Amino acid sequence: MEIFQWPHLNLLFSSMLIVVVLAADPYSDALLSFKSEIIDPFHNLDDWLEPNSGKPSGKVHACSWSGVKCDNNSTIVIGLNLSTKKLAGKLPGKQFSVFTELVELNISQNSFSGEIPVEIFNLTNLRSLDISRNNFSGHFQGGVTGLQNLVVLDAFSNSFSGPLPVELSKLEFLKVLNLAGSYFSGPIPSAYGFFKRLEFLHLAGNFITGNIPPELGNLQTVTHMEIGYNSYEGNIPWQLGNMSELQYLDIAGSNLSGSIPKQLSNLTKLQSLFLFRNQLTGLIPWEFSRILALTNLDLSDNFISGPIPESFAELKNLRLLSLMYNEMNGTVPDGIAELPSLDTLFIWNNFFTGSLPRNLGKNSKLRWLDVSINSFIGSIPPHICAGGELFKLIMFSNKFTGNLSPLSNCSSMVRIRLEDNSFSGEIPLTLSHLPDVSYIDLSRNKFTGGIPSDISQASKLQYFNVSNNPELGGLIPEETWSLPLLQNFSASSCNISGNLPPFKSCRSMLALELQKNNMSGVVPKSVSHCRALEIINLASNQLNGHIPDELASLPALSVVDLSHNNFSGSIPAEFGKSTNLLLLNVSYNDISGAIPSEKVLQSMGRSAYVGNRELCGAPLRSCSASMSIFGSKGTGKLRLVLLLSAGVTILIAALLFWLVYLRKGNKGQWKMESFIGLPQFTANDVLRSFSSADSMEELPPLSAAVCKAVLPTGITVLVKKIEWEPKRMKVAIEFITQMGNARHRNLIRLLGFCYNNHMAYMLYDYLPNGNLADKVTMPRDWSTKCRIITGIARGLCFLHHDCNPAISHGDLNSSTIVFDDNFEPRLADFGFKYLIEFIKGRSSEAIKDELYMDIYRFGEIILEILTNGRLTNGGEIVQSKPQDVVLREMYSENEATDDSANSLQDEIKQVVDVALLCTRSRPADRPSMKDALKFLSG
Repeated sequence: MEIFQWPHLNLLFSSMLIVVVLAADPYSDALLSFKSEIIDPFHNLDDWLEPNSGKPSGKVHACSWSGVKCDNNSTIVIGLNLSTKKLAGKLPGKQFSVFTELVELNISQNSFSGEIPVEIFNLTNLRSLDISRNNFSGHFQGGVTGLQNLVVLDAFSNSFSGPLPVELSKLEFLKVLNLAGSYFSGPIPSAYGFFKRLEFLHLAGNFITGNIPPELGNLQTVTHMEIGYNSYEGNIPWQLGNMSELQYLDIAGSNLSGSIPKQLSNLTKLQSLFLFRNQLTGLIPWEFSRILALTNLDLSDNFISGPIPESFAELKNLRLLSLMYNEMNGTVPDGIAELPSLDTLFIWNNFFTGSLPRNLGKNSKLRWLDVSINSFIGSIPPHICAGGELFKLIMFSNKFTGNLSPLSNCSSMVRIRLEDNSFSGEIPLTLSHLPDVSYIDLSRNKFTGGIPSDISQASKLQYFNVSNNPELGGLIPEETWSLPLLQNFSASSCNISGNLPPFKSCRSMLALELQKNNMSGVVPKSVSHCRALEIINLASNQLNGHIPDELASLPALSVVDLSHNNFSGSIPAEFGKSTNLLLLNVSYNDISGAIPSEKVLQSMGRSAYVGNRELCGAPLRSCSASMSIFGSKGTGKLRLVLLLSAGVTILIAALLFWLVYLRKGNKGQWKMESFIGLPQFTANDVLRSFSSADSMEELPPLSAAVCKAVLPTGITVLVKKIEWEPKRMKVAIEFITQMGNARHRNLIRLLGFCYNNHMAYMLYDYLPNGNLADKVTMPRDWSTKCRIITGIARGLCFLHHDCNPAISHGDLNSSTIVFDDNFEPRLADFGFKYLIEFIKGRSSEAIKDELYMDIYRFGEIILEILTNGRLTNGGEIVQSKPQDVVLREMYSENEATDDSANSLQDEIKQVVDVALLCTRSRPADRPSMKDALKFLSG
């Protein structure tokens, strides 16, 4: 035909045909329209294509598209599943008017935002609506009663706000209601107690307040109820004991008070009960023994008192019993050891006494036991490993005695913490039979017989600590340093003798602590293999020979303590080239020669070098003076005359200074105090560096409280100004001196301060590499995030636990965490806020509150780093959400959502757990920074 020779007419004909096809196929038309209005960045809907021209078949073309489900004849769309398609944008609504027969709508795990379109509520045949894990916001729209046949409503993990929708209670067929993980506020409607067929109710992780309505006790068909991680008032309603079909109840983290109602014992089908992290008081009802189906019971982190009920021996199905972080006392009933299913027992941080049940572990496959921080006595139960699955044994900080023979065949063990007890005898661990053990801490006990000779067979060992066992004795086994994963080896104060074994392979070693022993011989040159070593402490031994250049050349070394030994020779110049060295202590040896001239070595202070008679150079006496006075062949009389002359000269100078000082009447002269790292400038030198004034009496015209200044030697410093009343000057100087003596690789150094009666200029290291606030949004790999978090923790731990008295940071946030040239985090402004308050006369008792606040802010910093800056001041937010929701968010933020990322997920969970502990609302429940650092490391 002639007509097809005209292209535009051909196109017109094709278009008309498509219109005809689509007119007969409104479903495909609606879906194509739907696709055009959303965002599909990963092209997951690319198979949604317009049909080819042809005769209409009467079937729905879209039935072949991904996510579309049709009836058997392919004439009606009955299901739409767009889950996990990575779709985004605002969800359009007008197209839903076509899908009158739709039974299932699933758009979960996408990134849709905005409000839910009300047109969805006109789908009267809909039985399942899943909009979970999106970012829908605003109030939950009215009109949901139009879904009169709805059975499942899952809106988990969105951003809804406002009150919980009351009209949901009118959906008579509803069995599953999940509104968890949003920002719903206000009370739970009492009408929620009148669902007729509801089986699953999940409201956790919102901002719900008010009292839990007792009407929920009317829900006779509910088997699973999670309403925790909210901020309720009052008690647990006793009426919840009427929910006769309930199998799972979680009201954790909800600010509940009062006692646990004994009526909950009527829930005879209950398998899991989680009431942890509340403010519950009183005793655990003995009637709980009636809940024979109970498998998991977690009442931890409350104020519960009294003993573990003897009647718990009836709970034969109990697997998890967690009562940690309470105020419980008494002994552990023998019946607990008879429970055949028990695999996890957490009762740490209480006031329990007595011995552990002798049969503990004999009758069940015990996997995890933590009884630390109590007052237990006696020995380790002899059958503790009988089940063959014990992998974590945590018993530190008690009064246990006896030996470790029950652990001799625990081949499943991964983590052993028995420190701070009174265990004795030899260490019977056959480490070659512990293939998975990674952490062993036996410090602060009374062990004898030396370190196990087969330690080198524990191929996964990362942490080993036997310090402060004064009668341990023995040698360090020859192959110890060959452990491929060993990071920390601590055996200080153990009466160990012999030589240091050669460092054949120590590629993972970070810390080696062997101080206060009886070791002799030399430091092997093979220490050069320990390229990651940061801390080595060999103080107070009988080591000799030269300090090896290989040790001084280690790139990561930050702390070296070789004091109180018999080392000889000179100080290796390589120490002066280190960019990480913070502490070098070679005092009380036989070292000679000149201290190398590099600034990092001369800034260590006299205490790092004293006790070496033939050592000279700054900060000790000059080498030329040493040679002229003590190295000459003159008589002793000449030396005495010279010393006396020097003394008289100093005395006269002091008297003249004192007379001048009195004549001037103390009118505010400037003075200078320098700490390690700052040359001995005068106050005048410093003031001239940032002022044109020639006199020390003039006030430098700083334009702000903080500025930069370049000192006479070219050192750039950060200057902070602080003012005080003359009567507060003494206490201020004392505190500033304490701040200046705080030296750690994760702290900004306070180099010195220039002061008079009314004010001071504090001089800090200037690091121009920016702060965390500037860089937190930059994508970083997991190892870098971990290094930053751990560095911050180490700095805080030093301030809290290694400074005496403790120093609170006082203003920890992403702006006060700066980076050095190696991108190592350093805490700036530590103690400054407290210094200001101290000058105002604030009581030192408030320091405890400041330390708690440091820990809380550290938790928030962790969250900020893990979310690439998205979550700031996020403590309350994560505490209000279920932990599994928080973890999923963190996995997603750190690209660990795949099944293949299990090990990464474990590490992320460990760090998130620390953040959750640190941001607990009750300060006393937060871990110390020392414990937080241990958790991060373990």
